[in-house]
Formats: sequence, C-alpha cells, structure tokens
Amino acid sequence: MAAISLEGLFKSYGATPVVRGLSLEVREGELVSLLGPSGCGKTTTLRMLAGLEHPDTGVIRIGGEMVAGPGVRVPPERRGLGMVFQGYAVWPHRSVEENVAYPLTLRHMSKTEVAAKVREALRWVRLEALATRRPHELSGGQLQRVALARALVASPRVLLLDEPLSNLDAALREELRAELAALRARLGTTLVFVTHDQGEALALSDRIAVMNQGVLEQVDAPETLYREPATPFVAGFVGGANVLTGEVREGAFHTARSGTVFQLSADTSAPPGPATLVVRPEDLALGEQGTPLPLSARLFLGHAAEYRFPVDGTLLRVVAPPLEVRPGQTLKVQLRKARLFSVG
Repeated sequence: MAAISLEGLFKSYGATPVVRGLSLEVREGELVSLLGPSGCGKTTTLRMLAGLEHPDTGVIRIGGEMVAGPGVRVPPERRGLGMVFQGYAVWPHRSVEENVAYPLTLRHMSKTEVAAKVREALRWVRLEALATRRPHELSGGQLQRVALARALVASPRVLLLDEPLSNLDAALREELRAELAALRARLGTTLVFVTHDQGEALALSDRIAVMNQGVLEQVDAPETLYREPATPFVAGFVGGANVLTGEVREGAFHTARSGTVFQLSADTSAPPGPATLVVRPEDLALGEQGTPLPLSARLFLGHAAEYRFPVDGTLLRVVAPPLEVRPGQTLKVQLRKARLFSVG
C-alpha cells in the first residue's frame, strides 16, 4: 500500500489553475521531492496534502485512508503528518524544549512521557545541550533543527518539508542537507520535500516529481531524470542542459535562427523535421573537429572550465578540461551525446 496517493488533483485560485490533474503515489519510507520553478504548484500540492488547502476535485489518501475528496475533508491535526515550513515558525517566548514539546502537549500526554520524547527528538537533531535556550539565542541552522525536531517528535506517518533550507546560507544548507539524509536513513520516515533547488532534490531523493505550470512533467529516480529527461523542460531544469530549437536534416541539427549546424553522433537518431536539441554541458567537447563558434566567456571551475558560446540568442555551455583561450577566439564544438525531441 502506498503511504500517500494523490489522484487527479485540480486546484484553482479564481480563474487561475495552479494544479492540473496531478496524480502521484509515494511509497512507505520513500523520499519524494516536488521540484519546479516558483509558481509551478508544488507548494499548493503540499498544502493540499497537509490539509491546509482543499482540492477543487480529486482524492488524497494517506495510509489508504481518504483524507480529501468528494464530501471528505479530514482536518490537518487528524492526518498524522509532521510539517517543516520555509520559515522556522518557532515561538519566540518558548524554549527549545517547549517548542518541541508543543505537539505532544496537545495530546495530553504525561509530563514524564513528553520529556522522554522531547529528549529523544533533540538527540536526533543534535540539540540536547541547547534545550533551555530561547529562539533569539540560536542560529538559523539551529532554529531549523528545532522545527525539524518538533515535526518528528509525535512520530508522524509522513513528514512534509516546504523548502526548509532556503533561508540558510550555502554552508548551512550543505550541513543540514547531510544531516537530513542521515536522520531519514535512521528513522525510515516517509518524506515529501518541496524545493526549487535541483541540487537538493538530486542529492536527497529516491524519486523526483518535476512540476511545470501545475502539471507533472516526469517522475523518476534522480539518475534517470538527469540522463533520460522525458521533456525539454525537465532537461533544462534538472542539471541545466543546453536546449536549442531547430531542424534535423541529413544527419545534422540546424538551429532555427542562425542556421548553426551541429553534426549528430551515430547514436543520436531522430527523424528529419523540426526538433528540440538537448545536450548537457559535459556531453560537448572542444577539439579539432566540430562546429566553429566564437568564445564568449571562460569560467574556471577547478577540475574543469565552463566555456560559453553565443548561439541563437542563448549561450551554449560546454564543460571541458581547462584550456588557455580568451574570449573572442573561435573554438570547435562537437556533440558527443545529445537527445532530440521531435516537434509537431
């Protein structure tokens, strides 16, 4: 049985559709990320799952129980969920342990049992030594750990995370990302994680559901999404592939605006006609063969360099070994591996 089942969800605000026909299952113990740009409907989907919004049509089941559907609207507190918001949402007048204990006090548990569960939750997030501190005495990373402990203390069936790392600086995001992965491995909790950061999604997820304008574009394991994107949007959003429109003719791709020609490799097959070319920066090569292009910029990455070439009003990005070249020089760019999507 799926831990979560979303079936044909639609949600509009006024005349604006936000989620359109979304269906998704999350297995027990799985971490699924809802990934997409701002306004794609991922947070609205999470809020419907949490019970903070109600779908216009469709059904939501948690652990096989219908919690939203025709004539059914189970309130958030009865869904057995924990939720961590983008903002920390901790009470400033309560200590760390009081914040974490709050969901348990609503259940009228004994003080002894509450204290034991709070200690355990604080141990999970490494905040035992800070139990009596107030929020103003904590860093951003510590505040987010408080929110995580509060969400976990009541042993929820499912943990929902709405961009929980977006307010942190880069170093703290990396630290908490690793801690979240380790905590999830220990507890085996089912998680639904909303993010616009494809790096977070790729690093943490069992599967990623990529959303665009309220529609699921693809649901797959991170490696599959990266190597086998189902649509040009997925390719461009996950991993930052180069996307060019044009036409396939006689074993070559001709771009739509400038007519720049890229010879296709033997394993890149597509019928003649209008197409979209998708190629990752690392799947392009610089050498003695290929399409001559003027270099716009070179960015040193340490182990490699990123080279940028103007093509059809965009910048074609190539990741290759560092070369002593300058902007303005003409280099030859070769497609080693690409995907083609026929248009029309």
